[in-house]
Amino acid sequence: MVPFEPNVSRDVYAQRRARLAANLGDGALVLYGGELRTRSNDTEFRFRPDSDFHYLTGLREPGAVMVLRAGAAPKFVLFVRARDRDAEIWAGRRVGPEGAMARYGADAAHPLGELAEQLPKLLDGVANVHVPLGRWRALDQHVQRAIDHLRRRNRWGETPPDALCDARTTVGEDRMTKDPAAMASLRQAVEISTHAHLAAMGALRPGMFEYQIEALLEYEFRRRGAQAAAYGSIVGGGDNATILHYVENDDELRDGELLLIDAGAEVDLFAADISRTLPIGGRFSPAQRDVYDIVLRANTAGIAGAVVGGDIDSIHRTCLRVLCEGLASLGLLAGDIDEALEKETYKRYYMHRTSHWLGADVHDAGHYTLGRTPRPLQPGFVLTVEPGLYIPADDELAPPELRGCGIRIEDDVLVCEQGPEVLTWRVPKTMDEIEAIMAAAR
Repeated sequence: MVPFEPNVSRDVYAQRRARLAANLGDGALVLYGGELRTRSNDTEFRFRPDSDFHYLTGLREPGAVMVLRAGAAPKFVLFVRARDRDAEIWAGRRVGPEGAMARYGADAAHPLGELAEQLPKLLDGVANVHVPLGRWRALDQHVQRAIDHLRRRNRWGETPPDALCDARTTVGEDRMTKDPAAMASLRQAVEISTHAHLAAMGALRPGMFEYQIEALLEYEFRRRGAQAAAYGSIVGGGDNATILHYVENDDELRDGELLLIDAGAEVDLFAADISRTLPIGGRFSPAQRDVYDIVLRANTAGIAGAVVGGDIDSIHRTCLRVLCEGLASLGLLAGDIDEALEKETYKRYYMHRTSHWLGADVHDAGHYTLGRTPRPLQPGFVLTVEPGLYIPADDELAPPELRGCGIRIEDDVLVCEQGPEVLTWRVPKTMDEIEAIMAAAR
């Protein structure tokens, strides 16, 4: 197995920084790369950098800080851990200031220990500072101390910034429209995830445990070149599928029930996000087919609305109507459909939104509304369409054959001038396709 070749060159990160700098005016952007998180006692989780920081630098090292300025040199400055042979023997190699310049294109680089000294110099005369307010306490404190220093030194000619801006908006707006490198990473994440879902379809048998399917999915992610799962894989059989973010994945898979899988790979920190629902025994029951068909029709109708000028609210309303009409046909929703939509009585069986942005975070950056109005979709936006129906095992209003049935169908969609492109089209989702794959593997 040959892993995917890396997509992202140093030039891509430079282009992203140039786009951001053009929108900063006389401002500066200050981002933190993140820190190690304790897993237990003196062990840590594997490090994942802050998405905004990595999007603009490509650097994956704890503790790093970047400063980007539009109006003065040096424009791109990195603060990183100093090289330390003893520390590197125990915990891995460090890039060091020299490597930050040679490998990541920084115009200047300093050891992290010099941040307090250098940051006031870099913010002197800057009109405003873009920082992820409240995201990292230590970074907020460093920026505030630098500004306080400049205020005290104003009588000697140093000039503090006038305003603080939330960098999550600044960078998030650039992340909304995917550049070619972002799309290449997303497509690879989807391709790897497709193989993983197909493997799960082929392997699924009654008597297995949810964690075995989880292990298979994440094995396929890693062996095909993904850095990690993009989020905690949801592998819920039977009534567990009615828990939206079920991640225990420790129950036995029983014949006659359904398995809901919501799992995606992460490549270059870009996430796939795919949900499919499978019959554990290989065939859907008539009652399961009735519910599945409703969700699939909602998914198809929602995808059709992912067009330039459309919006996520309209997609949600479209899916809701299909779901409500289906619930009524099953006898699970009484009265007029418009009344049910207005009073939200459907929330007994469908309680989440239909779509979210997708990119360098699985729930990606970027505003959903602008001026209290749903944001129009533009070419290059990527979103999910993921309607579902969830009928708990203890729901006495539902017929017995429908209880303990959770179904979600989720696709990743790129908005294009010519219409929606379903990135996840190769992951089967019709009942006949799924049954055929499972039958062929037996």
